[in-house]
Amino acid sequence: MVKTSENIIVGITIGDLNGIGAEVILKTFEDSRMLELCTPVIFANAKLVSFIRKVLDININIQGIDNLNQIVPGKLNVLNIWKEGVNLEFGKPDDAVGKYAIKSFTKATEALKEQKINVLVTAPINKYNVQSEEFSFPGHTGYLNKELEGDALMLMISENLRVGLLTDHIPVSEAAKNVTPELLRNKILTIKNTLIQDFKIPKPKIAVLGLNPHSGDNGVIGKEEQEIVAPTLAKMLEEGTYAFGPYASDGFFGSNQYKKFDAILAMYHDQGLIPFKTISFGNGVNYTAGLNHIRTSPDHGTAFDIAGKGEANCTSFREAVFLAIDVYKNRQEYKELAANPLKIKATAE
Repeated sequence: MVKTSENIIVGITIGDLNGIGAEVILKTFEDSRMLELCTPVIFANAKLVSFIRKVLDININIQGIDNLNQIVPGKLNVLNIWKEGVNLEFGKPDDAVGKYAIKSFTKATEALKEQKINVLVTAPINKYNVQSEEFSFPGHTGYLNKELEGDALMLMISENLRVGLLTDHIPVSEAAKNVTPELLRNKILTIKNTLIQDFKIPKPKIAVLGLNPHSGDNGVIGKEEQEIVAPTLAKMLEEGTYAFGPYASDGFFGSNQYKKFDAILAMYHDQGLIPFKTISFGNGVNYTAGLNHIRTSPDHGTAFDIAGKGEANCTSFREAVFLAIDVYKNRQEYKELAANPLKIKATAE
């Protein structure tokens, strides 16, 4: 039986159809208990999803619908956003298939903006074959930042670790140029506000990694830490934001120092994601923090090498669904408390 009090509508994008996206989605909801927590809606085509289900021998019923008013609680709904057939070749990057991944994503984002779904969970795309005049972003985050309100920040999350990125999908050669007091301050405040409203951490502690090896070794290997990072953190600490650092990234994770903080801000993509995936791969979630709507994604890519073989592990996708639901509830509670400051005071006491 569907618990109507928890009937959160989870919009799901299909991702690259030649990858493992559809497989991890279907495997996630093969467990009927998931349908007690939320009502999933895949933005794709019911016949195609049913075909993939049969190929992979996944035991789940699919409810095809033609508009979002037809959503059936307790079922895995598939919204038909195209009618034509699609030629699939599992494991093969295909520009034509990439267009369907983006059609799914843009339609789901539109539904999120119109509040026809409560949260969005995206399956992996191939960043190369989705590029077009209509979509020229290096991933989901840039598009969501354009379409939604707020300032997007990639925040990787697992049970005991949260890693945010100052810069994400840009060349390494551009990373240092983007380390500015303004951007650093904005990203730290985004993480702080996210931890407070989305994760119920009233006074978060944030660690900030240095840009250069050994955090610059007092200016010997680079001066960004001395001239930009440290002064910015000192000023923010005076203002009541508990951000500390800069920490040398090479020893920060190996020494378990990360466990002392509620979140870590890395300067560039691999500085944050290599240690995160080393510690949490397969159980982590990519959360787009800082926006007025909620989007999560698994911590892996299209995995073309195992696509269509039935070998994909759905743990990360399932965790992405769980996180989206939890954040939605936390944010609703925060809004209620913020509307009644007396409740916030009583809760704090």
